[in-house]
Amino acid sequence: MDQQANNQLNIEISEEVAEGAYANLAIITHSNAEFVIDFVNVMPGTPKSKVKSRIIFTPMHAKRFMKALEENIARFEEANGPIQDLEQIEIPMHFGGPTAQA
Repeated sequence: MDQQANNQLNIEISEEVAEGAYANLAIITHSNAEFVIDFVNVMPGTPKSKVKSRIIFTPMHAKRFMKALEENIARFEEANGPIQDLEQIEIPMHFGGPTAQA
């Protein structure tokens, strides 16, 4: 048996998880033992949003995830050009919903 065959990881995904969940906001909190990332879908004009998914990492895995994401973003930008940073885009705080009037 070759060495590579012994190191392969067999990963399964259910249909429900494979569909994914859209999120346009991530809230990150941490303690000395873990990082918690809540993924939220904030919809315009909706005053309340729900957490769609919560992922809990050890600090070591959070750092490995960050490095993997940085590498993937670099590869994406190399193939598709720079991703515009949200700080360069002015987003109105009402997200297109009703605005208050005095």
